Amino acid sequence: MSARMLRVAAVEPLTPLVTRFRFEDPEDRRLPLFSGGAHVVVEMPDADLLRRNAYSLISDPFDGSGYEIAVRREDTGRGGSRFMHTQVSAGDLLRVSEPVNLFALDLRARKHVMIAGGIGITPFLSQLKQLSRLQVPYELHYAARSRAEAAGLRLLNGAAHVHVHISEEGNRMDIGAILSGQPLGTHVYTCGPEGLIAGVEDAAARLGWPQGALHSEAFLSPPPGKPFEVTLARSGTTLTVGPHQSLLEAAEAAGVEIPWSCRGGACGQCESAVLDCHGRIEHNDHWLGEEDRNAQTKIMPCVSRFQGETLIIDR
Repeated sequence: MSARMLRVAAVEPLTPLVTRFRFEDPEDRRLPLFSGGAHVVVEMPDADLLRRNAYSLISDPFDGSGYEIAVRREDTGRGGSRFMHTQVSAGDLLRVSEPVNLFALDLRARKHVMIAGGIGITPFLSQLKQLSRLQVPYELHYAARSRAEAAGLRLLNGAAHVHVHISEEGNRMDIGAILSGQPLGTHVYTCGPEGLIAGVEDAAARLGWPQGALHSEAFLSPPPGKPFEVTLARSGTTLTVGPHQSLLEAAEAAGVEIPWSCRGGACGQCESAVLDCHGRIEHNDHWLGEEDRNAQTKIMPCVSRFQGETLIIDR
């Protein structure tokens, strides 16, 4: 995926855990425009590791002066968000990929209903700007545990048709009520914890929503785990994947290129065939179906891990 060096133009804490970062071209050139829901991948040179994390763009899709993201710090994660919060300052230069959209609006819809949980608000911020320009009917429902944790409140800037649900204020989101009575041709988009996505899918199924009207996004970070070995058959290489490293990162460190787009188990670009497996693949993606997972004939190197004796993949 092509990337360019961008300057960190601003770093703004939104809550104790969420910070906004703005990137601009060092020579003030215009950046490629994008569509609402797109993401970029930020490269982070962290000591001897090169981390690449995907972040939804929260800025105006029609404004090429810069890109903005919001990053939630996860101290128990692999270190990417912690690097952004502790090592990145205004004026720094980082490589940022061109925008890719795996969560685009279906512009055939007569109305758009967006449901966000926590930091899952981020892809909707650019979508709201796009829908406002297109003058298409929409509504956004945003759930958070508390106002202190609701970074989206600082980013929404009084946007229209927004409903905020704060759990500790007794205003929990009623998914069934949101989906009931929507006009024919409405599409619903969900981004947030897996439980929220599953809740929307279950409620929609009970109410008879067509599957094609449901859209969701849940980028995943590669989970830590025990080190494991994998053999790349075509490359003739055997790798040891570290406890805080993904199989994809280990392959890249060994000079083996595997195609990718999201690095979060959502796009399917890095799907790889499993040639031999004596053990258990820990599938952590949102791409493979249950049949493929049970057969253990495919793996997503960006997020999946392995426990066992032998794993050989077609790379």
